[in-house]
Amino acid sequence: MITEFRLPDLGEGLPEAELVQWLVAEGDPVALNQTIAEVETAKAIVELPSPYAGVISKLHAEPGDVVAVGSVLIAFDIAGPDAAPAVTPHVEAAPAAAPATRRDLAESGATVDAAEEAVPPNLVGYGAAPRAGGRPQRRARIAAASASSASDTAVLEAAPHDVLHAPDTMDVPIERPKSTPPVRKLAKDLGIDLALVEPTGELGLITRTDVEAYAERVGRAGSATAESAEESVELVPASPAGLSGVTASRERRIPIRGVRKHTAEAMVRSAFTAPHVTTFLTVDVTATTELIASFKADRSLEGHRIGILAVAAKAVCLALGRARELNSHWDDEHGEIVEFDYVNLGIAAATQRGLVVPNIRDADAMTLIELADAIGGLAETARSGKTAPAQMMGGTFSITNVGVFGIDAGTPILNPGEAGILALGAVRRMPWEYRGEIALRDVMTLALSFDHRLVDGEQGARFLADVGAILREPGRAMLLG
Repeated sequence: MITEFRLPDLGEGLPEAELVQWLVAEGDPVALNQTIAEVETAKAIVELPSPYAGVISKLHAEPGDVVAVGSVLIAFDIAGPDAAPAVTPHVEAAPAAAPATRRDLAESGATVDAAEEAVPPNLVGYGAAPRAGGRPQRRARIAAASASSASDTAVLEAAPHDVLHAPDTMDVPIERPKSTPPVRKLAKDLGIDLALVEPTGELGLITRTDVEAYAERVGRAGSATAESAEESVELVPASPAGLSGVTASRERRIPIRGVRKHTAEAMVRSAFTAPHVTTFLTVDVTATTELIASFKADRSLEGHRIGILAVAAKAVCLALGRARELNSHWDDEHGEIVEFDYVNLGIAAATQRGLVVPNIRDADAMTLIELADAIGGLAETARSGKTAPAQMMGGTFSITNVGVFGIDAGTPILNPGEAGILALGAVRRMPWEYRGEIALRDVMTLALSFDHRLVDGEQGARFLADVGAILREPGRAMLLG
């Protein structure tokens, strides 16, 4: 029988997602939980596992299409007992998500079995249940059937040249080269089969350089560039006015979608909802930079990258313990101020897809080393485009390190729902007053933006002074509880 699968809400409450690429083609046999596609939401690139074992009957979207949640994405040809949903939902569906409930069908005379069949399957690894409502390049994908139950199934990733035999639904060995989503999209845009590319990255990872080098060798690169691989760019003729007869294309139009669209909407919403106030403090951080240098020289800390961002994160967590107003939320719907007894610390990360702000859960309970490791992990995940949507939800305070771009200060915009955000400027070696004399010192500027509905000027100033005092004298942290 032919069974349609609709694009589910991937646990973010977002209305749509862009199809990045299919990893299967019509006529392909697929196993339960085999990854069939990559979609880009407003927050991250997400891999979709197959909810059924069967044969791909029809693909209802093309790469680059924006698909609404609840729209039919793909159809499967399923025979025999596999016709029933193969994945057991592990989270309750929202009322609007299921087309019928057990009670509805019982009252209409339908059986309970029919009720179970009426609810589309939920995807393994995603919390929200689905709502009712040029041929792609063929790509091999590794999948393994569960040895015991559907909830124990998992998609397996193999090294570039490891071959696994698929379940009984497939009778040929298949493999999938190891790479990141942006690299796979680049290969797709250039018409390159990743199975033919020799990897040079760690653990057999195929990198962008590998793909570009292969494209150059086979002469397929054409006019494609790294920029066109990352974003869909449409060249349009320039306006005739003022061109004096020149007809060459001089403008580009880039669709507003994905992370860029989400970031823009969030910043506008924040700027026009929360009354922003920004205050600045320039601090002598020489003691902190000397402490960081001693960490780097300590062999017992080898492998832990403790930098100014990690130390500032620790300082923020300590100072928030003395300034609850900065770690709170204005709940307009219920007319309440929510104060948090924990810190979910957001770290702004600039990626090729746009700005993302994943957060470190319970950062206030972490040691400096744990914070440094967590920040490093967030950065690596963000660069690969694999930040999970859940990591960007539930933050209580954020930090943005504009100093890495050589910027001294700025006025950061609040992450929606948060009361404060701290911008770290570049560390500059400059003449500074020190113990009554002029000396060369390491100096940086801190910029704190806060929601004036929640935080008074005095409270914001005291918090910023606390953070500055810790960075000026790291030993001061011993006095704060």
